[in-house]
Formats: sequence, C-alpha cells, structure tokens
Amino acid sequence: MSNTPMAANPLTRAVLEIDEYVSGLGWDQPARLFALVDTARLRAEQPSLADRLGLGDEQENTALTPIEQDEIPTGKPLDEFLGTIAWPGSVAGCALTVERLMLPPSAEAQVPQDLDEAALAAWVAKHPERQEVRMTVAVLRDGTRDSALRLREKDSPTEVLTGSALVPGLAEALSATFAE
Repeated sequence: MSNTPMAANPLTRAVLEIDEYVSGLGWDQPARLFALVDTARLRAEQPSLADRLGLGDEQENTALTPIEQDEIPTGKPLDEFLGTIAWPGSVAGCALTVERLMLPPSAEAQVPQDLDEAALAAWVAKHPERQEVRMTVAVLRDGTRDSALRLREKDSPTEVLTGSALVPGLAEALSATFAE
C-alpha cells in the first residue's frame, strides 16, 4: 500500500496497511478479519500466492502480509464468532477491523443505569457527543499487539492514532483465537 506511513515494527505497519485498505472501502462497512502471515515464509512456501498478492523479493524479510478472510457472519455476536476461530500454524497473527460508536469520557456520567445492550446502543447512537470510530486491532501468537483508531470526523491517514493498548478487550479476544 503506497500511502501507508512507515512504522517502526512489522505489526504496526500491518495495522496501518489494513487501516488504509479498509479506509479505501469507505465507512459503514462490516467487520473484517485478516490472517497475518510472515511474508518471507509465504514467498518461500507459496510463491504463486505471493506473486498474486504482489509480494516481490524486494520486501523486507520481517514484514507481515495481511490476508482478508471470509466475511464475518452478521447474525452472530462478534465475541461468539471469535470463539469459533482456530488458526493454522502458518498464521503468525490476526487482525480485525470494526466500526463502533464511542462517547467521550465526559459522557460516562450521563449513561443511564440498567440498560440492556440494545437499549444502550440506541442511547449512544442518539447522544450528541457520539463519534464514529474504526478500530483495527492486531495480535501475534507471542502476545504482541497493536491497534489503529480512525475517527470518521477526522478521516485522514495523518489523523490515525496507533498504540498497543488502545482496545484491550478486542486484543484479548483476538489473542484467545490462538489459545491451544
């Protein structure tokens, strides 16, 4: 991806590459799941697939290649779906991108108590301070994590926030897909 900013480590680069890819599809997208594979291993073990993905020999040996998986079922809660995933040994990590509505910390005191999940979602959707955010979270088998957050109102590659602890709950759920 030509516009992906250069990042210090392969996982951050993969997260930003996925963010850029999904950004190109626009907003109001379903959740998307990606396997992360070691680029050098992919080139060595599956050269025809590497060629189809445009992975030339010039790419560095520490890179991770995101490979989008089949569509996530819409009728099943995301946490339940993630609980059904098991990755083969050739997959070094995985990433998920999902859009959500978020409220600033200042709105926490306004949240009505005893709302069920559907009522809370409806309340947040009507809140005047709500913000739409796209979260891309990635984990490796060894527990390494990274994420990118993009606000809809600041939809620019230069406004993407990255960090390893931005979405800890989702990172934990993704890490669990590697549990034996």
